[in-house]
Amino acid sequence: MAYNTGEVIYTTVGVLIAVPCCLGNLLVIWAVCTCGVLKQQPIFCFIVSLAVADFLVGAVSVPLRVLADSRMQMPFYGCLSFCCWVLYLPLVSVFSQLSLACDRFLRVIIPLRYKTTVTPRRCWWVVAACWLMAALVSFTPLTGWNNRANIPHGNWSDCQFLNVMSMSYLVHLYFYTCFVIPMLVMLVLYCGIFALIHRQLRSPTIGVSHLDYRKERNLTRSLVLVLMLFAVSWLPIHIMDMVNYYRGVYTVPLGAVYAGILLFQASSAVNPVIYALKIQHIRAACRSILSRVFVCKEEEVESGGSQTPAHTNDSRSNTSRARYEKEVKTNETSDQL
Repeated sequence: MAYNTGEVIYTTVGVLIAVPCCLGNLLVIWAVCTCGVLKQQPIFCFIVSLAVADFLVGAVSVPLRVLADSRMQMPFYGCLSFCCWVLYLPLVSVFSQLSLACDRFLRVIIPLRYKTTVTPRRCWWVVAACWLMAALVSFTPLTGWNNRANIPHGNWSDCQFLNVMSMSYLVHLYFYTCFVIPMLVMLVLYCGIFALIHRQLRSPTIGVSHLDYRKERNLTRSLVLVLMLFAVSWLPIHIMDMVNYYRGVYTVPLGAVYAGILLFQASSAVNPVIYALKIQHIRAACRSILSRVFVCKEEEVESGGSQTPAHTNDSRSNTSRARYEKEVKTNETSDQL
């Protein structure tokens, strides 16, 4: 009975995390795609990639993870496919954050040639490569690196993540190769970025002002915060996988595994909050979108209760749009990346 209660709590909390995860990241994607200033900056290609991956974590990964641990009777490779999709989206986030770190490093080390070297078109090619590499790694178990040999009753089994997924794959390829190594590379890159910025603030490069380096430092701090939250939220579940691998499957209590899963899912819901609070372009675009949405709702309520003059509604909408355009112009002059 307690086990069933734990499953219900796990499913309920997962749904509660998935809703703000989808809404928050959808708002970030909308903000970037509707703002011309944001679309012109190469870095926002990677932020959109990260936001799309986080959105799909809430929309796809959470339901599939619940289904993968439901113990439903289904074909082995059907259950394994669900589990591979669960692994795919977080790995896209890892590779997207690695691309972000490389982009920021190039922005600091070659500031005068950055705009001609790092173009939006090239960035989208890098984003496509990130998604492709993540797919190749995540769906490797379908080629044979799985627990098919341990299933005694033909092709059908109780669908559960640890029953079908090979622990050696999770530890050696997924964790050591695709998590630890990229995190170490990003750590080195961000340390190099801050060291270069500190040095350039003392003796700036010709053609690059102190203000540019300060803006770059602030943006890099925001991205490092996202990276730290991602690493902290993912380490517990990976440590549990290592314990299960070296000490035997199901050594870690199932309740602790559920808590680790919910923790890394929550990180996808927190990322858009960091973007909106720390990155000025995204904050201005999100504020504009929300103000327009609430103005439209207010107009609908007023039109249902009393006839508000049309010119009043138009003036409110125009005021919101003008406020946003003014803020964007201010950002263009004072907060160029």
